[in-house]
Amino acid sequence: MSYDAIVLAGGAARRLGGADKPALSVGGRTLLDRVLDACQGARTTVVVGSRHPTSRPVLWTREDPPGTGPVAALDAGLRHTTAEVVLVLSADLPFLDRDTVRALLDAPGTDTADGAMLRDADGRDQPLVAAYRAEPLRREIALLATEHSTLGGLPLRALTAELDLAHIEAAPLASFDCDTWEDLAAARARIREHGNVLEQWITAVKNELGIDLHVDTTTLLDLARDAAHGVARPAAPLTTFLVGYAAAQAEATGADPARAVAEASRKAADLALRWAAEADTADQNGSG
Repeated sequence: MSYDAIVLAGGAARRLGGADKPALSVGGRTLLDRVLDACQGARTTVVVGSRHPTSRPVLWTREDPPGTGPVAALDAGLRHTTAEVVLVLSADLPFLDRDTVRALLDAPGTDTADGAMLRDADGRDQPLVAAYRAEPLRREIALLATEHSTLGGLPLRALTAELDLAHIEAAPLASFDCDTWEDLAAARARIREHGNVLEQWITAVKNELGIDLHVDTTTLLDLARDAAHGVARPAAPLTTFLVGYAAAQAEATGADPARAVAEASRKAADLALRWAAEADTADQNGSG
């Protein structure tokens, strides 16, 4: 589905002592960049807030005057979008992922509803993790502006209360936001847990290197193990590097990068097993 994205990044962060919240990092990436990665498929991405270095190009804007609340900020961002559907996100969601974004965009009933909003595990609606049809969103914002003479200071519920929204149950942590230093510390600890650390690390490295590629972690770890056991321990990182290099060369000729990685990994793993077999044969002959 074609969509535009609006990321609200201009809050005062009072519970963080006024810190520049979008620039705070979790797992070596800023909160803003983590959110931008989740909505990478957007045709246009508008960030409402002060400018920051970002991992990909975005449009920047501010509500006028700055700091007048989320409805005013949403209106400012909406003015730079043209898609029929707009994804609206806050900039402090360290665990938002593309699957959640896809679920919002593909929500059942959104063809007739005005959009879809995430609902967290405690049953709370998350209007800043939502996909809205642009036309009714613009209509309701215009009505609010007429009724109140200003959008400044209005809560988001004044806007969403008039919209017919589907609700999507949140995956664990998808709506976790960093409002306090304790939240930030919890997020940083969470990505280092055993079940999350590899996925988070691979995602961070891909983001840092500008790579958008599915990584079969299991295949690469198996290859590293075979190289370490069948050849020598230093062979593990060197072999995976060479596999990546070979895959890049194959991609340059038009090959599918994921298939190129899989094929290079298979060849290298077979070679490591042949090395191990020769070593076993030599050991047996020596002992004989």
